[in-house]
Amino acid sequence: MKERGIIFNSEMVRAILDGRKTQTRRIMKPQPKPNENGGFSWPSNICQSMINIKEMMQNNEGAWAGIAGIACPHGGVGDRLWVRETWMPDPPRDGTWSDIEFYGCKDSKLSMIPERFRKPEHCIHRASWKGSELVGWTPSIHMPRWASRITLEITDVRVERLQAASDKDFKAEGYPLDRGLTGGSTDAFCWFRHLWDSVSKPDCNFESNPWVWVIEFKRV
Repeated sequence: MKERGIIFNSEMVRAILDGRKTQTRRIMKPQPKPNENGGFSWPSNICQSMINIKEMMQNNEGAWAGIAGIACPHGGVGDRLWVRETWMPDPPRDGTWSDIEFYGCKDSKLSMIPERFRKPEHCIHRASWKGSELVGWTPSIHMPRWASRITLEITDVRVERLQAASDKDFKAEGYPLDRGLTGGSTDAFCWFRHLWDSVSKPDCNFESNPWVWVIEFKRV
């Protein structure tokens, strides 16, 4: 079993905590290109995380069949993902460690935080913060393993075109139970398409129908 970090924004973190999100889709890099035989082929400079591709065939459902030796960069079934999210250190309030010492000056590093305080309970996670707006949030990309409060176990990995997702899949991506969050009338397809396009580059938007890794998981 291997562990890897994976970034989620605050909306998706809340969906995971609520049990609404059990799937995530991530762009395949590089994307396969159409070939003259009507199938798809890989660029010659294929990245090392996806070596040993021996065969690819597109089936009628738009997913790949006959793939041998392909490796998902996010892990395989049984591997774990620890969630990176926006956060900040939170010093203990018993007077043993002052805010200035805990946060330090602008040149301070997270490694300066005493090891006994390197735990999720000594962190504030933005997705769950309900107080007044704070300053000094640390971007998710800079979250260390010890600050992560959510661990996921991968239960399935597959490759398919983005538009091959079903209505059930769209809902498993974190569809809000409170319809007010979607404008009151947005269905799961429209919600997911808007979500995808809001965080994706134009050449990988929903309309372009890119190949994606589909990773199913459960919280542990």
